[in-house]
Amino acid sequence: MKREEILDTTNSMLKKHLAGQRDQQFLRYLDPDQLQELLHLEDCSDGADWPRIFQWVQMYLDHSVKTGHPGFVNRMWGAANLPSIVGEFTAAVANTSACTFESAPVSTLMEKYMLQEMLDLAGFTNGEGQMTTGSSNANMLAMMAARNEILPEVKAEGLRQQSDIVGFVSADAHYSMEKAANILGLGTRHLIKIPVTYGGEMHVGMLVEKIEEALVEGKRPFFVGGTAGTTVRGAYDPIEKLLELRKRYGFWLHIDGAWGGAVVVSRKLRETYLAGIEEVDSFTWDFHKMLGTSLMSNVFLINNRIHTLGKVCSAGDDSYIFHGENSNAVLDLGAISLQCGRRVDSLKWFLDWKYFGRKGFAERVEHCLSLCEHAEKIVHDSQELELVLPRSSFNLCFRYKVREERANQFNLALRTKLHHDCISLVGYAMHEGKLFLRLLLANAELTTEAIDRYFTDLIRTGKSLSGG
Repeated sequence: MKREEILDTTNSMLKKHLAGQRDQQFLRYLDPDQLQELLHLEDCSDGADWPRIFQWVQMYLDHSVKTGHPGFVNRMWGAANLPSIVGEFTAAVANTSACTFESAPVSTLMEKYMLQEMLDLAGFTNGEGQMTTGSSNANMLAMMAARNEILPEVKAEGLRQQSDIVGFVSADAHYSMEKAANILGLGTRHLIKIPVTYGGEMHVGMLVEKIEEALVEGKRPFFVGGTAGTTVRGAYDPIEKLLELRKRYGFWLHIDGAWGGAVVVSRKLRETYLAGIEEVDSFTWDFHKMLGTSLMSNVFLINNRIHTLGKVCSAGDDSYIFHGENSNAVLDLGAISLQCGRRVDSLKWFLDWKYFGRKGFAERVEHCLSLCEHAEKIVHDSQELELVLPRSSFNLCFRYKVREERANQFNLALRTKLHHDCISLVGYAMHEGKLFLRLLLANAELTTEAIDRYFTDLIRTGKSLSGG
């Protein structure tokens, strides 16, 4: 096959897949063994077998979850925005790395532009930022910057013979915080979990107690990681109260907004959920979640500090690629990143931003919240369903009502049947021994009618399982 024919065939397959995102079922489910048998991954080829290649492509598309389908309410992301898909195609064809200006001149300037736009959006002054591979890495960068700031010698000397430092996060913080403590050599026991209130936010009084205990033990509080939209409950830690404590204790205050940080685009919701964000030390959120940019698209911002990322991330002899005497070296984003080779994610991010703008993204976030409020009312009015946790923002934690002793087993079976029957895919979690379904409405194409159908299907399936 000629290149043009190959590209035309690929384009035709992808167009058909995109056009059918909302059609029929959200998935053609097969058990792993059945799927393995169908795929014939072990098949050999004599080379240049494009018909066989396209068979695998088609099977990939046929058995992928349709993330744009109303039945996909399992994750904090949905179908990708069309401008970002165009950006992905373009970046894949160009196949460059966004580590230096000379290898990726346009993407470098786009990324620098977008980072400044986001700094302005957050209200950060004299700050800096970077695109990372996701908020997990951004959280680690924040902890690393805080560690290096309180222990200036740690980069060269390591943690040996350094003073004992401790960080604090809520009990409902993302697991990436513990992963960061492990990778950075702090130890997970030096990341202290603070209990949450009934509403799911970090208990500030308990935080004070734990900080004071650490001080008495001769430890140095260096980092507090607040969360804007916890993974399970969607709770927001109280930023303004944490800022007051920062004045007293001098720690680095980072806000992990991987999920709920998207409200920063909405003037209507920002003051409700992110009051004080402009004063924190660092902030991260994912454009690939509620805002719909194709995976992955994350921004990490640092406030009131310049050149911190370069000091934190640089090490070793990098002169073979980053030439300090070059007038363009200041634009080389790889020099301030954890990785050397950097994927070009700025193009899709830039195109999305220019297409939707702050106003369009704000409307999307506000729409997601209104859908969650609608879903909450359905659960509240239903005789078959009940809330397990109060709704804080964009997450709805509910379950099908059956006898308490069989509630966990029944709701897991209900979730599994909805999945395997290709009706819908919803997440689940546990709280104080109760298993519940965790509804996440991150798909911009969802409507109240689609939510109504989702619950109708769920209740019908629940009645079938319960014999009702």
